[in-house]
Amino acid sequence: MNCEELIRYLSDYIDNNLDEDLRADAEEHLRTCHNCHVVLDTTRKTILMYKGSIKDPIPAPRRVALFDRLLKAVSERQDCPPEEE
Repeated sequence: MNCEELIRYLSDYIDNNLDEDLRADAEEHLRTCHNCHVVLDTTRKTILMYKGSIKDPIPAPRRVALFDRLLKAVSERQDCPPEEE
C-alpha cells in the first residue's frame, strides 16, 4: 500500500471497516511511513475534538473535500515511500 491508497482508505481504517488483508496492508504502511502515521494521528485527534464540540456530523460534501485535499497533499509529497509490488 502506498500513501495515496492509505489516505483513500483512512476513514474505513479508523472506523474498522476494512477487510483483514487491507487492514494488514494499511498497518504495515503505517509502520514504515511517518507522514501517514502523522496524518492518521491528526485525523483521529480532529475527530475526537469535533465529536466533543459539535453534535452534528460533517456534511458529506465537506468530508469528500477534506479527503480530496489529503489525497492531493500526499500525492505531492516527495518523501513518501514508493508502493511495493
